[in-house]
Amino acid sequence: MPESTDIAIVAWGMTPMVRHTDQTEPGLLRVAIGQAVERAGVSRQEIDFTCEGSCDYISGATFSFVQNIGALGAWPPKRDSHVEMDGAWAFYEAWVRLLHGDIQTALVTGSGRSSTAEPSLIYPMEMDPYYLAPLGADPATLAALQARALLDAGKITERQMAEVAARSRRVAQDNPYAQVRGDFDVEELLASDYVRDPLRRHDLPPISDGACAVVLATADKARELCERPAWVSGIAHRSEVHNPALRDLTDSVGTRDAALAAGLDLSADSIDVAELQAAFSHEELLLRASLGLSERTEINPSGGALAANPIMATGLVRIAEAARQIIENGRQKTLAHSTSGPCLQQNLVCILEARP
Repeated sequence: MPESTDIAIVAWGMTPMVRHTDQTEPGLLRVAIGQAVERAGVSRQEIDFTCEGSCDYISGATFSFVQNIGALGAWPPKRDSHVEMDGAWAFYEAWVRLLHGDIQTALVTGSGRSSTAEPSLIYPMEMDPYYLAPLGADPATLAALQARALLDAGKITERQMAEVAARSRRVAQDNPYAQVRGDFDVEELLASDYVRDPLRRHDLPPISDGACAVVLATADKARELCERPAWVSGIAHRSEVHNPALRDLTDSVGTRDAALAAGLDLSADSIDVAELQAAFSHEELLLRASLGLSERTEINPSGGALAANPIMATGLVRIAEAARQIIENGRQKTLAHSTSGPCLQQNLVCILEARP
């Protein structure tokens, strides 16, 4: 396999994440893309390849991504692709495309407007049509089953879940793009009613509209465009069986396998910051254990998915935030995680680092 460290993130952009926006997806993308290319110091015409992550289920239209090409910049003609996944998987495709060596730059986007529909009705339709879809179980219901399995196994406590939620919303006060922020008292959170036992309102993510864009470049171009690029030292994704009943919900084997394939040494304690796509509070605790992250690693300084959850962009936001820690905040090595499917079924791990 070619050296992944020859490719780096040089810029990023995103919209403020909100409960509802009147902007179309192309409108959201224009904002995020405009920020990204301006920070990179390039024009849309200089981008060699574009790849977008979005979802027809959320947009409510067939081939809805076609209208987003206008925001990406279709002229002069350039290579373009799309994945019906979070933008983190579009990032992976762009990384692979850049490895071919015949282009220098790529623009990756993720976008979603969950407010236009009812997620609890949409997502059961994406499940296995014979065994899972007829149950009508939404993501919160399935997440509650996983949280209960972790609690019963003694691996987490409800207090720890509340502490994760409180910390995420507290640190999000410093994030101008976050949707939910503020100081929350853990005792008050624990005294609130369950939404899906054992999940309370604070354990669930917000419904968010938003978009994110990231600019990638090969080695020489990256050094030309950015003083301190975030180099992709490793990236991989793994998928587990779709039916949660056939998996051990108290572990995330796919996340750990993806991290190992990306080159992470689980015993090295080398990660300064980890941006984890933990949409439910218990997922952060589970992912941290599965990745072997120590207390030294700062988790989700952006607030994470509990502060803003623009579905189909949430994972790409994790990559952008992990890159920002290197480009702007001087961190040495960061990790970004994205997930898709019920109970952490599919997982992607991207390791970024600074280089002399």
